[in-house]
Amino acid sequence: MKEKKNESPAIQCAWRYGVNTTKPDAPLKNKTLFITGASRGIGRAIALRAAADGANVVIAAKTTVQDDRLPGTIHSVAAEVEAAGGRPLAVVLDIRDEAQVASAVRQAAERFGGIDILVNNASAIHPHGLLDTPVKKYDLMMDINVRGTYLCSQACMPYLLDSVNPHILTLSPPIDLSPGWFKAHPAYTASKYAMSMVALGIAAEYGEGRISCNGLWPRTLIGTSALRLAAPGMVDRSRKPDIMADAAHWIFSQAAGSNNGRFFLDEEVLRGAGMTSFDQYLTTPGYEPEIDYFVT
Repeated sequence: MKEKKNESPAIQCAWRYGVNTTKPDAPLKNKTLFITGASRGIGRAIALRAAADGANVVIAAKTTVQDDRLPGTIHSVAAEVEAAGGRPLAVVLDIRDEAQVASAVRQAAERFGGIDILVNNASAIHPHGLLDTPVKKYDLMMDINVRGTYLCSQACMPYLLDSVNPHILTLSPPIDLSPGWFKAHPAYTASKYAMSMVALGIAAEYGEGRISCNGLWPRTLIGTSALRLAAPGMVDRSRKPDIMADAAHWIFSQAAGSNNGRFFLDEEVLRGAGMTSFDQYLTTPGYEPEIDYFVT
């Protein structure tokens, strides 16, 4: 089969090796994705990958005014989504606020006639030890990472259950209770694992072929603006957010219930889809990417 130049490497490989169960050209065409924290980074990359299929993309985030340190707003990403071939809806959303979440989800469903995919991407990060993590930071991580994931999943669920192929994807790591994962940053680890636990509970409650609820985590550091701000020296040793977007796209392309309650690593997803080289995702060619916090 002749490859299309506008398809991502992941989708080309998935189709060639018979892994993808849907059409290779645009499996997300006319599907509606509700993506939290989509004004930059991985959320933006997932939004643009879906837009290339002709998807409806809800960019739900707080940022409305450009910050030079963390570029990107809901409006700038909406413009990019439209330019890529998608139909955007920019919604101001603080996922800690129950009323705002309910309103944003209702706006999305009214605009596009429903919701097919929820991406719980928004997250707060403060990977430090006990004495270097103020209670304010602890509360922020718990409120955004855990409460926000729970609220968005709860609000979207009635619409997802009406979808033909519903998915929830939470950007959280596989759970490993070995003490080493908690030693350096107990609060951050607890908040990310709690996201995974919420995802696992939803998968168990609403699985059985009705919905796919999974986790996705990068095997290596991802070169986002947040990483550039927090650890600029590590950006060269990272991968582009596109690798997460391609892995998410493959997961969304599968039939609901065929994968459920799993915690994927981006590289493992794409290797399963037939990819053997990941050099195209390197932030800086020639630099070996650094393995992520929660990956051995």
